[in-house]
Amino acid sequence: LPYVPHLPPTALLGKVTATTFALERPRCVFDGHADASDAVWLAVAFANASAAFRNPLSRADVPRYKQLPTARSYMTLETAAAAYSCSAPSPPVLRVGADTACRDQGRQDPCNGPLPSPGPYRVKFLLMGCRGPKAETRWSEPILLRRASSPGTIDPAPTRRGSAVVVIASILASLGAVLATAVLGALGAKVWGSLCRQNLGTDAFIRRSYRTHHIPPALPQPLPPSCGCSPPGLCRSA
Repeated sequence: LPYVPHLPPTALLGKVTATTFALERPRCVFDGHADASDAVWLAVAFANASAAFRNPLSRADVPRYKQLPTARSYMTLETAAAAYSCSAPSPPVLRVGADTACRDQGRQDPCNGPLPSPGPYRVKFLLMGCRGPKAETRWSEPILLRRASSPGTIDPAPTRRGSAVVVIASILASLGAVLATAVLGALGAKVWGSLCRQNLGTDAFIRRSYRTHHIPPALPQPLPPSCGCSPPGLCRSA
């Protein structure tokens, strides 16, 4: 058949990932070739191994997903041919490699497991009946999956900051300088006042006790207990 499988032409989230890719679902491609009992398979092969791929003669001969590392190809997504007819209300895309549970399954059923490497891969659709292959599409163009960035390719230098960021940073730095100056000024004034009182001899005057007749002596007030100190005054005496 002249149909060539391809990625969806529209923008699609996750169209190609590190282990999967999306395909546009073929429609009206197998009409006139398929019977009600036929199935459509997707053959997946490494691009350099697609020419050596041989269509299986029966379902029992279908290459399995777990054989991909050695056989360089497998078949998956077995679907009734009616799902690809012109009138079928089917999803517009197929996702290859979407079944993450395939790696842990020992079953012999066809599996749509994650692709183990970036590839590239080629795919084609194969129509199979009870007596073997009946029709097939052409192979797709090579499909290369995404690759993780190597740590050596990451630029350690920070990106150039915009003018707005520079202005904000300058304002914050200025406010910090003003606050530091105010704190230092307050501390300096307190120290200076303490020194002045000592120089004027007021320390002895403050400590001198006076008894007046019209003002009764004030009773000592208990200090509030500090957090975690019991009984009150324990932390103070310590």
